[in-house]
Amino acid sequence: MTFRVCFVCTGNICRSPMAEHVFRARLEEAGLSGAVETDSAGTDGWHEGDGADPRTVHVLRQGGYTADHTARQFRHDWFDHLDLVVALDAGHLRTLRRMAPTPQDAEKVRLLRSYDPAALGDDKDVPDPYYGDMDGFEECLRLVEAAADGLLDAVRDAVAGRAA
Repeated sequence: MTFRVCFVCTGNICRSPMAEHVFRARLEEAGLSGAVETDSAGTDGWHEGDGADPRTVHVLRQGGYTADHTARQFRHDWFDHLDLVVALDAGHLRTLRRMAPTPQDAEKVRLLRSYDPAALGDDKDVPDPYYGDMDGFEECLRLVEAAADGLLDAVRDAVAGRAA
């Protein structure tokens, strides 16, 4: 049975596609790409059908990642088929938990940086780089990469738990 993860930010053109592509690469490196599917979406539909922001594409490609993407809006009925919903900031976390049809679905929602052991304190947001310059996109990639290994460990454990 496939484990399904969806990364969610606001418009699905910056942070969440970045997280999706970074995590997909980690899954491939770990030999888990056949057991885990990744996706991304936005809490809002402003950019539905658009590609990723060109700055996102640039930093992903510079980092050696794929960058093909079409923006979508997250829908509450997706909770039925998702195992983990990864929010990029606390606002998305609250929105997604409110959207969840059941308490069990709300428990599927986690902050990405909660998987980063170096992320101390309460502020575990990946800041929105959209209104800034390339430095913000590079910082976003750094934060996503820092959390990816911890997320990979958690997903690997969940997949192994299903197989047991």
